[in-house]
Amino acid sequence: MPDATPPGPVPALPEKPKRSKTPWIVGIAVVAVLAIAGGVVAVVNANSSGSADAAGTTVTVKIGTTEQSAPYWPVLEKAAAKDGIDVQVVGFKDYTQANPALADGQLDLNLFQHLQFLANYNVQSHQDLVPLASTLVVPLSLYSKKYSALKELPAGAQVAIPNDPTNQARALLVLQQAGLLKLKNGGNTLSTPADIDAAASKVTVIPVDAAQTAPALDSAAAAVINNTFVGPAGIDPNSALFHDDPKSSAAEPYINAFVARAKDKDNATYLKVAELYHTKAVQDAVLEDSKNTAVLVQKPQADLISILHSLEKSIRAAK
Repeated sequence: MPDATPPGPVPALPEKPKRSKTPWIVGIAVVAVLAIAGGVVAVVNANSSGSADAAGTTVTVKIGTTEQSAPYWPVLEKAAAKDGIDVQVVGFKDYTQANPALADGQLDLNLFQHLQFLANYNVQSHQDLVPLASTLVVPLSLYSKKYSALKELPAGAQVAIPNDPTNQARALLVLQQAGLLKLKNGGNTLSTPADIDAAASKVTVIPVDAAQTAPALDSAAAAVINNTFVGPAGIDPNSALFHDDPKSSAAEPYINAFVARAKDKDNATYLKVAELYHTKAVQDAVLEDSKNTAVLVQKPQADLISILHSLEKSIRAAK
């Protein structure tokens, strides 16, 4: 996942893209397009009504994501439509844009981040976005084009890792679990390359933009790559040399979630969308897309918020 430092003014958001190997930011001018392409639809503001009108009007819910081409979205959209909810997926090129867009009211929800990333964003940006509902935990994995096993990596090998704070720390922990490096004091979810004990480590790291970790495989010995970029790069998730355990308690900070503004945490329509995500048809599509590497999670919202606040507290204390 992403850099929690907000990128400044949020650009106007474009039309939902077709599936491609390279994700591009999509604009928010989808409402006008849908009105032209699909006829006139009565649209109700979900923030004011919270549910579809009995007369058949449609509630529009805009959801920001960095995975707009994932195959589960059409399944979720179809399921939501049966309940009078028009889910509009708004795509973003990178992780830095969807939270500011949500905070500014350009989106109703977003789905692209884990709790650690959200905590970092809230603290850095003085926001109070909250998890609405959990979705899954995906492993963070180490890949290589040059080597087929961990033991083959030579001493001094360069490994590309994401450079955003949250994924960088998790990548370092993955490399430590793999026995490739050692972090001072054992490391934590806030670790940086400065915490590496070079003398006790087998590899060196090269921090790059998360979207560049997959291309970095052409030059680096290996790379830690987020699932977001694995599929579009044509990488088989099952080819990973190593990954962390998404079922462990240490994975709680990396639970992904639908995220909303604090005032909308009890919005009935938004909660319904999250509920539909956990229906069998959607879950089957999610698991198929991850090649069964994802672990589905259903944790109460109160627990998610508690984890978030604990992470935020740790980030503030580290400043």
